[in-house]
Amino acid sequence: MGILRTNTLSGIGTDGPVFDGVTRLDTFGYVVPPVGVTSDRTLAGVTTAQGSIRFNTDSQKLEFFAQDQWFEMVIDTPDLAVGSNTGAGARGVFGSGTTPGNANVIDYINISSTGNAVTFGNLVSQIQGASANASSSTRGIWAGGQNPIGSEIQFITISSTGNSQSFGSLTQSRRFAGGVSNQTRGVFGGGSTPVQQNTIDYITISSTGNAVDFGDLSSSRMQANGLGSSTRGIFTGGNLSPTPGFTNILEYITISTLGNVTDFGDMTISDSDLGTCSNPIRGIMAGGSPAGNAKQNTIQFITIATLGNAVNFGSLVVGSSTIGGVASPTRAVFAGGYTNPGTTMTNRIEYVTIMTAGNSVDFGDLTTTRDQLTGCSNAHGGL
Repeated sequence: MGILRTNTLSGIGTDGPVFDGVTRLDTFGYVVPPVGVTSDRTLAGVTTAQGSIRFNTDSQKLEFFAQDQWFEMVIDTPDLAVGSNTGAGARGVFGSGTTPGNANVIDYINISSTGNAVTFGNLVSQIQGASANASSSTRGIWAGGQNPIGSEIQFITISSTGNSQSFGSLTQSRRFAGGVSNQTRGVFGGGSTPVQQNTIDYITISSTGNAVDFGDLSSSRMQANGLGSSTRGIFTGGNLSPTPGFTNILEYITISTLGNVTDFGDMTISDSDLGTCSNPIRGIMAGGSPAGNAKQNTIQFITIATLGNAVNFGSLVVGSSTIGGVASPTRAVFAGGYTNPGTTMTNRIEYVTIMTAGNSVDFGDLTTTRDQLTGCSNAHGGL
């Protein structure tokens, strides 16, 4: 066995030194992989090799390169369950909404199983839906809402049950903002005061306190929902009413930085009030209300790490808008909402397998029929 001892090692060719055959690192210490920010992934003149590994200082996670894109390494699985199901599973939590009166109900599901939702608790401020959501692996967040339009931020501990607690306030009172998050930050974009806004503000999820300015959307709008990975947050469509109305734009931010949005691509239709969620690779957008009371059953998806337009995924069982969406690494689950005709509400829960295109399948029912609810989970794509 050869032993290599060196203080410096010069490169061979454009890709650096090459060790041919089995290479063993025999140490009681540790190996430090390449370290850098997201923008360092691509070096000028160097082709990234399949299986490359690095540590991303933006996301604070190891990542590897495969199938021509970077993936984050998942190192744990939430160990939560519902009812008689005692297996491991990610928890999805749905809160607030309209029944059509005020609804402060919080209920939850085990995403890896199927079945009806179970009561979790109540929101301390009885808001009539239209709030934004964010979550880490431990906390779920609701921000803003309507009736009256407010700025209050509330949180729950996802692994337990019980009522929400006060967190702080948004930078402005508003309803129908979109929320994106990773393990550290929750970011809220757009909304209505009732005039449409382009505000983006953020919180640090593990602490409590008021939101801080982040940047701006490209235009003022409400009902622009959110999804993302640990590095990117994406805002989907929205309502620019009164003119020019609904939009199909997709815009993104880098969650760990501050600044305005950047164009990502377009949805398959101009739409608002979608149910949205994601795993680290794909973002899923379901339903919506592009005009009047014509509720959509369209499901579409994007690949979060790349830029481009959304692609058709399948269809919901029932066309719906103002849906709550939650996700695990494998499943996207959508609950509640308005159905056709537009005055009909549902307690239906349905799901898709994120990495396999196709139509949704029945999951169970919410504890109450309602729309304008929002959802969070401890295992979504930002974690």
